[in-house]
Amino acid sequence: MSHRLLYNAEIVNEGKRFPGYVVIDGDVIAEVAQGAPCEAVMAGCDLADDLAGALLLPGVIDDQVHFREPGLTHKADIASESRAAVAGGVTSFMDMPNTVPQTTNIEALEWKFARAAATSVANFSFNIGATNDNVGVLEQVDFSRVCGVKAFLGSSTGNMLIDDRSALHRLFSSIPAVIAVHAEDEAIIRANRERYVAERGDDLPVELHPLIRSAEACYACTARAVELAERCGTRLHVFHLSTERELALFSNAPLADKRITAEVCVHHLWFTDRDYARLGNRIKCNPAIKTLADREALREALRSGRLDVVATDHAPHLPAEKEGNCLKAASGMPLVQFSLVAMLEMAREGIFTTEMVVEKMCHAPAQLYRIDRRGYIRPGYYADLAVVRRDDDGHTVTDADVLSKCGWTPFHGTVMHHRVERTFVNGEEAFANGRINEAVRGRRLLFNV
Repeated sequence: MSHRLLYNAEIVNEGKRFPGYVVIDGDVIAEVAQGAPCEAVMAGCDLADDLAGALLLPGVIDDQVHFREPGLTHKADIASESRAAVAGGVTSFMDMPNTVPQTTNIEALEWKFARAAATSVANFSFNIGATNDNVGVLEQVDFSRVCGVKAFLGSSTGNMLIDDRSALHRLFSSIPAVIAVHAEDEAIIRANRERYVAERGDDLPVELHPLIRSAEACYACTARAVELAERCGTRLHVFHLSTERELALFSNAPLADKRITAEVCVHHLWFTDRDYARLGNRIKCNPAIKTLADREALREALRSGRLDVVATDHAPHLPAEKEGNCLKAASGMPLVQFSLVAMLEMAREGIFTTEMVVEKMCHAPAQLYRIDRRGYIRPGYYADLAVVRRDDDGHTVTDADVLSKCGWTPFHGTVMHHRVERTFVNGEEAFANGRINEAVRGRRLLFNV
């Protein structure tokens, strides 16, 4: 088993930041220490990499991505998007079930796991989707090998709406794993849409998207989900919070003490509705990007602990699918390749700290999902690591940089001051200096349930 030394690094891990080194023994971390390695450590390693002061972080765990396979592979697939992920320092991902066919039975779920084992550069897991009639199937899932259940509450995506009260109560009462939800109220959205079409016709501009998929629609559905989870003792995780009002539904207690948690996505922390005029459908997503006041409240809630995890909801579409008016353009954007550097850019601006970025993107998802030996730089943990180089002069992100199959990014034209230089997945160098190691394969995530 080979030993690899990463030294002269600025390690950020578990709330601390210090100069130090890491020794990798095969696929796991053997040693983490402050300062410079001694001669014996150097002599005991087959490879020694001087990181010259670069940041050394745990690999990011993205708990919400749409890699589009099977059935939608004209716009993305597990192979292409996992390559974009490791290029962005993301070493593990959890994929969503609204594919074609939908991932609502064990056969479809295991097909995805087999496909990822054959093609994914990053570590992987897949949510199984909830419907009105498959709760019995969900009760048979081995959640030590599956990250959780995804439920679309109140707003249908790919006809996966679960709205039968008895099915929903059984789901929230019987599943021992994380139930992650998309919460927007379909009736409110429909009424808003009909009102704006009646007033202005059906050629609506994208600026109306956050008014149609309104803050009220988000709050109403999230409040119902939280209330039901409190009654049933559910391990509830609410995806992509987007409004100030919803935040009062969540606690700022330590993550270990919570059974109801919340996620925020990078784009809701970065953009506001003022950016629709500049970026148009590039930032059209569900739930919609909302006001400056909402964004500032989300940032504060992340700092205070009401929001637990930062993810992407990476949802690529081809440029042609993003064309048209508010009612026609596809919702969603690719983010997994630039999520870490975007968060570090906000840390550079003083909005967050680098330690908090690591906590919310690496430690918290590992803790929340009880992932086996990932998300931290610790001896005995898998060597999933990101080497990030500060770029004081800055560089401009362009669509030409994108590895996602869709070929564009909402960050086109944005100046960033960090670059992901290298990414290690289970001790193997999966990405280095702009190149993917095509021989690397990630592993199925396991969970301590």
